[in-house]
Amino acid sequence: MPVPPSPTPRAASIWFDGELVPWNDARVHVLSHVLHYGSSVFEGIRCYATADGPAVFRLREHIDRMMFSARVLRLEMPFDRETLIEACLASVRENGFDACYIRPLAFRGAGAMGVLPKGCPTHVIVAAWEWGAYLGDEGMQQGIDVGVSSYNKVAPNTFLALAKIGGAYVTASLAKQEAVRHGYAEGILLDTEGRAAEGTGENLFAMLDGRLVTPPLGHSVLGGITRRSVIRLAEDRGIPVVEQTLSREALLLAEELFFTGTAAEITPIRSVDGLPVGAGRPGPVTRQLQDDFFAVVRGETPDRHGWLTRVQPLAAPAD
Repeated sequence: MPVPPSPTPRAASIWFDGELVPWNDARVHVLSHVLHYGSSVFEGIRCYATADGPAVFRLREHIDRMMFSARVLRLEMPFDRETLIEACLASVRENGFDACYIRPLAFRGAGAMGVLPKGCPTHVIVAAWEWGAYLGDEGMQQGIDVGVSSYNKVAPNTFLALAKIGGAYVTASLAKQEAVRHGYAEGILLDTEGRAAEGTGENLFAMLDGRLVTPPLGHSVLGGITRRSVIRLAEDRGIPVVEQTLSREALLLAEELFFTGTAAEITPIRSVDGLPVGAGRPGPVTRQLQDDFFAVVRGETPDRHGWLTRVQPLAAPAD
C-alpha cells in the first residue's frame, strides 16, 4: 500500500528502535496497543541554528521528563537516557538540519489485545523535521486571538498532568479544533474548578499589577520546560514571578498575556474572547522575554544557564 502524503515536512530518516531507517519505513502494526488505548509518552524539543552550528535547547531536561512520563505510565523503556540523547542528536545530524523540531516517542506495540498491555513491547522513535513558528510568524510578532474553551482540563487523579502521555491529548485536540472553528488561533482551557490552566499545548503567563503570574503545577498544568526557562529569564531581569491561581476574569484584567512551549516558544496573546488584552498588542515584558529567549537559543548571548547542547558534525571519513 502506498504511503499517503504527510503535511509534516519529511526528513531522510527516523531513529527507530536503535537505528536510523528511511522515513517511509518507520511503521507500526495496526493492532499496536498505542493505536487503541493511547499508551505513549513523548517530548517536543527544538534545535536552533547558531554561529557554532545547531544546538538543542534543554535536551537533557526533555529526556528526563520523558523517562518520568514512562515511569508514570509504567512503560518499560528499552533505552537509557544517554542513548535517547544521542538518538536526538543523531536525528539532527544525519538529516543535515541547522534548525528543526525533534519528536521522541515511546509507545506500546502489538501484543495481547485489551486494555491490559500484556506482552506489548515498547518501541521508541525519534523524528526530526523543519518547523517554523507553531502559531505563525505574524502571531509571534503581533499576537494571537484566543478563546476560552468549553472543554476543561482533566481533574486531578484522572490523568497525571505532569506526564506527557499521548492519550491525554485528546482533550487538547478537541479544544484546538473548537478554537479554530470559532476563528481563534488557540484555546485556553480552564480546570474543573473554573480556573485558567493552559492552552492546548502551551503554558500560560499573565502580567498583573507588575507581577508575572502563571498557574501552579497543582492546577492540572504541564510542568513546561520553556515555562521554567521563562521564569528564570524573568527572574534574571528582576521581574517578580508568582505561581498562583489565575481566574477566568484575570485573563481580561491582565496587562499582558502570552503562551510558552517548545512549539509556541513565547507567543503573545492580543485578545481573549474578542476582548483586547491590554492595548491589544504584545506588551513590553512579553517583548523583553522574547528577545532574551531567542538571544540565548540562537547563541547570540552567553549560555549562562547551560541550556544548549551542541550537535557535533559528522566525523570526517578516515583516509
